[in-house]
Amino acid sequence: MGKSRGKGYISMSIRIGTAPDSWGIWFSDDPKQVSWEQCLDEMQEAGYKTLELGPWGYLPTDPIRLKEELSKRDLELIATTLMTDIVFINDLQPIYETLDKILSLQCHFSSAKYLVLIDGMYTDLFTGDRIASKELNDDEWNQMIGNIKKLVDYVKDKSDIQIVFHPHAETHVETEEEIERLLRDIDIDLCLDTGHHLYSGGNPNTFIQKHKDRIKYLHLKDCNKSIREKMEENEWAFAQGVQSGVMCDPESGDVDFVQLTKTLECIQYTGEAVVEQDMYPAPAGAPFKIAKQTLNYFKQIGLIK
Repeated sequence: MGKSRGKGYISMSIRIGTAPDSWGIWFSDDPKQVSWEQCLDEMQEAGYKTLELGPWGYLPTDPIRLKEELSKRDLELIATTLMTDIVFINDLQPIYETLDKILSLQCHFSSAKYLVLIDGMYTDLFTGDRIASKELNDDEWNQMIGNIKKLVDYVKDKSDIQIVFHPHAETHVETEEEIERLLRDIDIDLCLDTGHHLYSGGNPNTFIQKHKDRIKYLHLKDCNKSIREKMEENEWAFAQGVQSGVMCDPESGDVDFVQLTKTLECIQYTGEAVVEQDMYPAPAGAPFKIAKQTLNYFKQIGLIK
């Protein structure tokens, strides 16, 4: 299912970073995950210069220590992430308290200009059981929009950090129709994940072209459509799909990264971009090998210099 390499394209000027997710890091602490020291060492060795923080508590949360650890590896923090229920919650105080912790760290890094906000999943990650309604009625949708506005205002009042919204598989903003409704209802820019977009039935290339002014941040991820179809047929949980390779390296999936390179060149994209490949648990040695191959592939097709 590999795609043509594509030659002769003008190299993009965007930076491409990585994230702990590409090392199988889904939780702050888990025996199936590698140490944060190994993760950072391999990010550097693979050739990356920028990264997202990943789940809160995985990397050091003391800003001085984190700055030292990143600096000695020539790594630069560009964003933090918060994934939480933003629909069926009436008291936002717990989220505000989490944001306070994140912002207190992030404000020490002038390079970290974004906070990636993701809605909680409506299915259980490991069983696939429905834990919330898939479709929102108008009242529920409006409550979600209201909560997002409150979170955006909260962060804006405390910092210059910009919240970007990340549509995510099996959340209440996943399909193109839902994303476009979000864009109509609230003034917020996107972190578009190419793999999740394809997973949810969308076309990342045409969507990026259509909404270029609202996309400030990219997660570069691939998705294998045949495995996605197996997931639907067998009602696999998201984690089971990941373990079966539904999110895969860019040369074995169905996101057309050669065309994406042309699209980003055409719209003169200048935002941040981060490679992600969902892996949990990650096979020993696989993350480093894949991370390095992915970066080399993106250089080969002209996505980066």
